[in-house]
Amino acid sequence: MYKGKKILAIIPARGGSKGVPRKNIKMLAGKPLLAWTIAEANKSKLIDMCVVSTEDEEIKSVAEAWGGNVPFMRPAELAQDDTPGIEPVLHAMELMPGYDLIVLLQATSPLRTVEDIDGAIVHCMEKERESCVSVVEVTHSPYWMYRLDSQACLQPILKIEKEESYQRQKLPKVYQLNGAVYVESVAFLKKTQGFVGNDTLGYVMPHERSYDIDTLFDFKIAEMLMEARM
Repeated sequence: MYKGKKILAIIPARGGSKGVPRKNIKMLAGKPLLAWTIAEANKSKLIDMCVVSTEDEEIKSVAEAWGGNVPFMRPAELAQDDTPGIEPVLHAMELMPGYDLIVLLQATSPLRTVEDIDGAIVHCMEKERESCVSVVEVTHSPYWMYRLDSQACLQPILKIEKEESYQRQKLPKVYQLNGAVYVESVAFLKKTQGFVGNDTLGYVMPHERSYDIDTLFDFKIAEMLMEARM
């Protein structure tokens, strides 16, 4: 609990991942991928309850073996390839009433720490906003990106003064969602049915903790980063 708000964390972990089969329980640096997120969430001094949402019995067993809480099973129809990411969250909210704030933690961000989790919660609450998502500064500025027109000529995606485009330091800072932490009020989620709105805060995380896993190559990179900080 923080500032009188009761906080529920949700870790979605379905069994049918396509890019890397059984991704959520694939081993990463000595632990199942899912276990890294469970461990950091369990360290939080602000989260009142953390649950894993899955439709898969094996994932349930692995989650519980590594300290996760699986109080319900997600319906299979909410664990399909085309299921919107908001649906498992709304389902968990319905089954776990009485909370004011929801923290969505994707298992595919194993390098995120409890400091990032609690930092995003505090940032959201101190700024008195209903939503906050973690972001990372982009390494390849969109101000240096182009499209090809019908004549195969370069056309800039974004316009900028020429003198600014020559020096990286003069370019506006640009951020992208890193998928690590989403902090939303229950009222905001019910109203918007989404994670980002016009007044959503950005919580900046460093590159070394912003790696999102989607492919086998990502696993290799994340394992090297994980082992380097051990």
